[in-house]
Amino acid sequence: MSSITTREVHLVSRPKGMPVAADFALVESQLPPLQDQQVRVRNLFLSVDPYMRGRMNDVKSYMPAFELNKAMEGGAVGEVVESRAAGLKQGDVVTSNYGWREYFNAPAKELHQVSKEIQPLSVYLGALGMTGMTAWAGLKLVEVKAGDVIYISGAAGAVGSVAGQLAKLKGCRVIGSAGSPEKVAFSHDVCGYDVAFDYKTGPVLDQLKAAAPDGIDVYFDNVGGESLEAALSCLRPHGRIIACGGISGYNEEKPKPGPSNLFNMTTKRLTMKGLLVRDWLEQQAEFEKEAGGYFKAGKLKHQETVVNGIDHAVSAFLGLFSGQNMGKMIVKLG
Repeated sequence: MSSITTREVHLVSRPKGMPVAADFALVESQLPPLQDQQVRVRNLFLSVDPYMRGRMNDVKSYMPAFELNKAMEGGAVGEVVESRAAGLKQGDVVTSNYGWREYFNAPAKELHQVSKEIQPLSVYLGALGMTGMTAWAGLKLVEVKAGDVIYISGAAGAVGSVAGQLAKLKGCRVIGSAGSPEKVAFSHDVCGYDVAFDYKTGPVLDQLKAAAPDGIDVYFDNVGGESLEAALSCLRPHGRIIACGGISGYNEEKPKPGPSNLFNMTTKRLTMKGLLVRDWLEQQAEFEKEAGGYFKAGKLKHQETVVNGIDHAVSAFLGLFSGQNMGKMIVKLG
C-alpha cells in the first residue's frame, strides 16, 4: 500500500452573497498508506447540491460548516482501488460523502456498496441517490395519496424531477414550475407532469390558479419566495406543505421577509413540515428497493447535466444558482 497524490477542492473564504470562483481553490494533497479496515477509493462522479451553500457560512445549522482550507464534503460514487477491510475488494463500487476530491482513504464502515449492474453509476447521486430519496421521503412525510393535486416548484431540478414522477406513480395530478421553455417541456414530456409552466413568464400565482382552478392539496417547496406565497393562496383547507428547500434565497445576505399571506396557515388549517433526508436514512433500503424497481422497469427516468473534471466542479456548483442544470448536476472525473 503506497501513498498517492490527489486533487481536492477547498473552501478558502466565506462567500458574501453569491459565491465566486475565488472563494475556492483546487489543491494537491498526499494520501498516506492505508490503515487496517480502510479502503482507497477513486471517485468517478461527484454531486454538487444547493444545500452546500448553507455549509459555506460559519453559522450553527443542521450540518457543520465547511472548514476553511480543508477538502469539502459531498456525495460521490467511486471505485475501490485498494482495500484493507473485509467486505470490500478492489473493483467494488461505493457511494460516500467524500466528494470534491479525486481519491480518498476512509473506513469501510463509512461507505455504502452499490450494484455495478445499474447504469449509469451516476444514478446513485440522482434518482437512486440522496436527491431521489429526498423526493421519496417528502411525499411520505405528508402522506401524499392518489387523487391529490400537488404543485412542485423546481420541477426540472434534481429533487423536483423525481418528486413529480413518483407523485404520478402514486396517482396524483402533478403541476410544476420551472425556469425555461426547455425545462417546462422536460417536466411535461419526460417527467410526466400534467401541467408545467415557466415562472419567468408571468406571476406564479396567476399561472398556478390557471393550472389548478379548484386549488391544490400539496405543495412540494424547493424554491421558497414567490412560489411559496402562491401555494399558500392556492392550497385547499387542510392542505400540506413539504418544506424541502428555498434556493431563491440561499445567496441573500439578509433574509427577506416571509410570505405576506402566511395567515393562510391558520385560516385554512394547513400543515407545513420540514424535510431533511438524513432523518430517513433508516429507510434507505426501502427507498432503494422501490425506486430501483421503478428505474429498472423504465418507470423512473434519470436526467442529469454532466460537467467533466474536478477543475470544473466549482463552476458546476455555481451553475445551480443560474439554472444551468436539467435534473441532477453531476461532475464526472477521469
